[in-house]
Amino acid sequence: MKNNILIIGGSGGIGNQLIKDLSSSCNLLVGKHINDVNLDSKHHLFNVDATNSDSVLEFINRGIELFGKVDGIINLAGNLILKPAHIATEDDYQTTIDVNLKSSFYITRHAGKLLSDCSVVFMSTAAANIGLANHELICMAKAGVKGLTLSAAKTYARKNIRFNTVSPGLVNTPLAKSIVGNPIAKKASEKMHALNRIGEPKDISNMIIYLLDKENNWITGQDFIVDGGLSSTK
Repeated sequence: MKNNILIIGGSGGIGNQLIKDLSSSCNLLVGKHINDVNLDSKHHLFNVDATNSDSVLEFINRGIELFGKVDGIINLAGNLILKPAHIATEDDYQTTIDVNLKSSFYITRHAGKLLSDCSVVFMSTAAANIGLANHELICMAKAGVKGLTLSAAKTYARKNIRFNTVSPGLVNTPLAKSIVGNPIAKKASEKMHALNRIGEPKDISNMIIYLLDKENNWITGQDFIVDGGLSSTK
């Protein structure tokens, strides 16, 4: 029997890879906000604003209507504004909180009420474990996602809803184009990773799929760092 999986933020680099990897083995409901998603007609697309509680509620309810049972939710909504705190605008701050942290809170709120026996996967960042210049905005929000995940894992364990985070290093996606699109910046970033390369979307998709697998249903409240050694080696 196929798992029924809901994905928010399916239009990004990791989202596209995850959809490709899950397409043959799962029933998918993919939420998109602005950018289009390349989705097989056998799966389902839904317009969702992850920063709006009512919109997230409608998205999850749609999954229940379509599938009856939801086995997993992945939140891939995110942004990446790299600038020091004294230059960051109030809009930079609010947007980063809304897209990264508030979206995960709303999923927690509604999944906790409506679902059971489900794997919820949020995205954090390996940068939240080390000090990287100009990462104040994203580390602030993603560290909040980690804290949310820990608490939710305990709160909703009674319903067997498992909450975990995946924390990538630098990944070759459109979100990171300001770095990966600059040969000098990319080379410098590669040297920061012990394995001397930046990540690919497949590296992150593999870990998400591992956490969705019902064979691994004794894992909750964990942060899986997939960063090529960025945050653990010097």
